[in-house]
Formats: sequence, structure tokens, C-alpha cells
Amino acid sequence: MSQQLPNDADIVARLVEGDEEGLVCLYDEYAGLIYGVALRVLRNAAAAEDVVQEVFLKLWRNPTSFDPKRGRLAPWLAVITRHKAVDSLRKLKFESDSSEAPLSDARAAEAAVHCSADGDRAKKLMAQLPTEQRQVLELAFLDGLTHAEIAARVSQPLGTVKSRIRLGLLSLRKGLSA
Repeated sequence: MSQQLPNDADIVARLVEGDEEGLVCLYDEYAGLIYGVALRVLRNAAAAEDVVQEVFLKLWRNPTSFDPKRGRLAPWLAVITRHKAVDSLRKLKFESDSSEAPLSDARAAEAAVHCSADGDRAKKLMAQLPTEQRQVLELAFLDGLTHAEIAARVSQPLGTVKSRIRLGLLSLRKGLSA
């Protein structure tokens, strides 16, 4: 059974002190979320597991890279994971043209079970966004596309795509902080 830490600042403080048990608690709390984000971008279980390891190593080696004054740990980890996954995806595209078999239903269900309550709130907020904002956010954060790739896919100017992403993120931030 995982020990839950009171808040993000306590987690970071324990990591700064080199407390390995703090890392274990962090892993127990957020591994499912991180794996889910990585898997959504990569669509490859082994590569997603590698990204999970990279994210936790990054936080272990440099716990002060997270600033609790700027926001909560879960969204920060999700963004870091997405960036690492996109980097990994680009690397995989260059290294190999073969792909792994699709994720089994049981493994996909297991990943979904680990999603946090914030994910449910974010989904509800996403559903309330205008279609144009929701579409570009999904392409950016769930499919791992760059702004230029999104602009090409939706046949819109790059500036328009960037504006829609920014407006959508501001709406989500406002809704999540309420």
C-alpha cells in the first residue's frame, strides 16, 4: 500500500534531501499517469516504460526543476512526460520503421485505471472548449504533434493554431484552478 504525501512541496522537499522513500511514494502516486501520457503519444508499451523511467530519473537527479509555487506536480509531470515522449517518438521514427504490436485490452485498462481525478476534470473541461481549441489541444498533447504539424493537418495558419492552443490552455487552467 502506498504512503501518500500531503502535498507537492513535501514530495519535492523529500527528493531534495535524497529520500528514496519519497521517490517510491512519488512513483506509486504518479506512475500510472505518466505511463498513460507516454503511451498515448508513443503507442508503444516498451517506449512508454522507458519514458516513465526517464521522467522519474530527471526528477530524482534534479528535484528543484519543479517549483511548487508555479503549479501542481501532476500537470507538470504530464507536460514533462509529453515532451520526453515526443522526443522519443522522433528518435524512434529515425531509428526504426518497425512498430510494436498494439497494446492489449488488459494493459490499456490497467493504464486507464491509474489516471487521476484531475484527468476526469480535464476531460470535462476539454469537452466544454470550442471545437477548434479542443482539436488542436488533442493533436498537440495527446498525439504529440508539433504546432507546424497541427497547422498542416487542420489546414490553418501556424499563428492561428498557436492562438487556439494558448486560449484552450488558458481556459483549462482557469477551470482547473476553480
